[in-house]
Amino acid sequence: MADLQDELHPPAEVGELAQLFGAVPELYTPVSDPDAEPLERARALLAAHPVADGYSGLPWALRHLPWFDLELGESAVDTDVPRLREGHVGALLWSLHLPEGLDGDRAVGATLEQLDLVKTVVRNHPEGLRLARTAGQTTDAHHCGRVAVLLGPAGAAALGDSLGILRSLHALGLRALTLSGVSWASEAGLTRFGEEVLREMNRLGVLADLSGASGDTIRRVLAVSKAPVLFTRSAARALRPHPANLPDDLLTELGAAKGLCMVPLTAEQTGPTVRDVADHLDHVREVAGVECVGLSGTYDAGTAHPQELGDASCYPHLVAELLRRGWAEADLALLTWGNVQRVLRESDFTARAAQQRREPSTAKIADLDG
Repeated sequence: MADLQDELHPPAEVGELAQLFGAVPELYTPVSDPDAEPLERARALLAAHPVADGYSGLPWALRHLPWFDLELGESAVDTDVPRLREGHVGALLWSLHLPEGLDGDRAVGATLEQLDLVKTVVRNHPEGLRLARTAGQTTDAHHCGRVAVLLGPAGAAALGDSLGILRSLHALGLRALTLSGVSWASEAGLTRFGEEVLREMNRLGVLADLSGASGDTIRRVLAVSKAPVLFTRSAARALRPHPANLPDDLLTELGAAKGLCMVPLTAEQTGPTVRDVADHLDHVREVAGVECVGLSGTYDAGTAHPQELGDASCYPHLVAELLRRGWAEADLALLTWGNVQRVLRESDFTARAAQQRREPSTAKIADLDG
């Protein structure tokens, strides 16, 4: 009976539901002048279809500043409201990741402190930032001239091996959880408790972030999850052999599952130039499909960035490079905004369906994993 309760709408059924509620975009209407310079076209396109950035390390960076004003501008970090507006960033996921070595109760407490900090920062910058949970709220924030802040990803250690803590974090606004670095999501893959965590995430609408997860964990999540998954910081391993980058076989599986690979703008993972980043975007689009590629600034995460992409204001330069390579406006609109919106909506549709069929799980790690 439990297995029957776990069966949600299959992907095709979820897709039909998404189309019914308008998650599938209508026929695209061009917004830029095809005869204009690429950078001018890029700015016009981003004004209509802003960037939904998959990863910002800003919360942890702000912890180390005695004072800051993101609306006025803050030179000590890579991200502030003026640069977000110049870069046409409409939404971004604020990481709740912690330094290595924090686990157990310390990880839970530190994550709660990160959540509190993010909410305080957003509350103190009301003219520039707005908290959001859903695709609709991110769009509303953009239409009001605000940057939508979505909470997550958090590290799996933040759960303290408790599904009750997962539900509490979701109630506080958590939208994504990275499935790595814990006993139930390790190099050996997902355990039985790990699969139960994933089912509960599907029921709640918390997205699975698989950047840095092992190949066995990734494959099992793709097999078990009824909602789309994210890779918030992964590029193409065929172009650069970084451990967090994805080989082509996993990109193909991701495309079949309609997940999302968000390519990071870091020299370490993609290369030292804007052209290198564009090469990765070309490759992921070719292998996984245009509906499965997104952008991840990875600013304020302690990494070096490619030339011309030094901070959050630089997205027009990347879009201009893609226009020079012949990317259609419709594909760019999916890359910057549409694909993240789809994943958020499909996750919410899946959660609604799951909540009709499945009660909150009371499973304990000791019962399932021994």
